[in-house]
Amino acid sequence: MKFDTHLVQTRCPSPLGPIIIAASPRGLAGLWFVEGQRHLPPELTGPTLWPSDPEHPVLKQVSQQLAEYFAGQRSRFELPLDLACGTAFQQAVWQALLAIPHGNTVSYGEISTRIGNPAAVRAVGAAVGRNPVSIIVPCHRVLGADGSLTGYAGGLDRKTALLTLEGVLAGALL
Repeated sequence: MKFDTHLVQTRCPSPLGPIIIAASPRGLAGLWFVEGQRHLPPELTGPTLWPSDPEHPVLKQVSQQLAEYFAGQRSRFELPLDLACGTAFQQAVWQALLAIPHGNTVSYGEISTRIGNPAAVRAVGAAVGRNPVSIIVPCHRVLGADGSLTGYAGGLDRKTALLTLEGVLAGALL
């Protein structure tokens, strides 16, 4: 993935562990867990190339809305997004993820059908796994064809916790 060169980032707490959020001049461009995250951008794994800016208006807005979401007070995020880092196919998949309502799930096959490419289930799975804005672009709401919890770049424990928070799975809240 190719991210905007003008990204700024900060960290915010969550019940699932600290989160890194990054914004471009166009909007939220990234959200990753600090620990146990697959596909972390190389700009975050070595010396940080993206400057820290906890006062950036979008990053402050993201932090506030995430706190409300984890407190059970928000079911929709209202944020400007910058998903330009992905290919046209990835962006189509990510847009389809945004259409999955809170408290609902779909299969990878359903996503591939929704984007007009029903044979691309594996490619859809790869694009879902590369979603740069987890939680906000709700890749955790995608399940295997048999309803099983499969793949989540932040780890299946976190996927389970997010689906429990949203009422999809029974269990204790965060």
